[in-house]
Amino acid sequence: MRRGNRTVIEMLVVGVVASAIGIAIALAIDWFPPAASKQAGPIDTLWDVLLIISVPVFVLVTVVVLFSVREFRMRPGQELEDGAPIHGNTRLEVIWTTIPAVIIASLVVYAYLVLRDIEKAPANASTEMRVKVTGQQFAWEFEYPQAGGKTIKANQLYVPKGTSVKFDIVAKDVLHDFWVPAWRMKIDAVPGITTHYRITPTKLGEYPIVCAELCGLGHAFMRATAHVLTPSNFSAWLKRQGAASSTTASSGGGSTTATKPDGKKLFASTELACSSCHTLADAKATGTTGPDLDKVLASASLADIKQDIASPNAEIAAGYQAGIMPQDFAKRLTPAELTALATYLKTVTAK
Repeated sequence: MRRGNRTVIEMLVVGVVASAIGIAIALAIDWFPPAASKQAGPIDTLWDVLLIISVPVFVLVTVVVLFSVREFRMRPGQELEDGAPIHGNTRLEVIWTTIPAVIIASLVVYAYLVLRDIEKAPANASTEMRVKVTGQQFAWEFEYPQAGGKTIKANQLYVPKGTSVKFDIVAKDVLHDFWVPAWRMKIDAVPGITTHYRITPTKLGEYPIVCAELCGLGHAFMRATAHVLTPSNFSAWLKRQGAASSTTASSGGGSTTATKPDGKKLFASTELACSSCHTLADAKATGTTGPDLDKVLASASLADIKQDIASPNAEIAAGYQAGIMPQDFAKRLTPAELTALATYLKTVTAK
């Protein structure tokens, strides 16, 4: 057997074995969290197809490079010699241009069909729920349109299982990206325009919401939770939120609950995420994105602390920048909650 033919056979054997091993490993890896939406299935299948195609392509290029290094390396005594006057191989050039082009075009068509399928609206549009998602440094807000032009707002996302939900996504300041990994779908929140996508949750539970676009120093803490409830539990939650909104509005925005807000619980809550950004000994918080509250609030008055929460850019601690802390706590907190949080901070930091 000629040396050239033997080398080609060796390359084929190595390539096939390496591709089989690589595909098996790639498919065995859990790249994503467990799927929790109707759209996740087709997306996961598309991902697997991309792996099955990509691994052999990577192996082919790597094997050709390595065998070329072995076969055509410079040997002792050839340091001053020129390479062979090779013109090239037109047929081979046509093949290696055509095959990748066909593969890419096929994958593009397949991806387009998957995208069109998962973005398809339900047959009965009246059954679809809409939620407006607003991203801002560094928090998410969710709005549920109600009959009569009313809107229910929440800092955490609640959706019913088995119902198609269309998200209308906007940004107040800079570019963000709304992503629930368990649902797979993600899209940028762009200032000045509204982007959209829809999902149908298929599993009950709580799933992390993250910003997948670097949006500033507090980007890592731009977190929320998607709560998937049964339809009956979601309806009950929505009813409670509507009743609370009506009560708050009728009382001029004050707190109407008999239970006094707990400042320490507010500080540690995932909705406010104070403990993620600040250090506070009493709460065992060790965040470094924002100032050390044990130090900067040691001599602050209650009014000063309230202002720091409601208008964080009014006075910036040395060494920190404006715009890192969310600017909407005055809206997200009731007056009673703001007072409770400020009182707690003053109490535990007073010297």
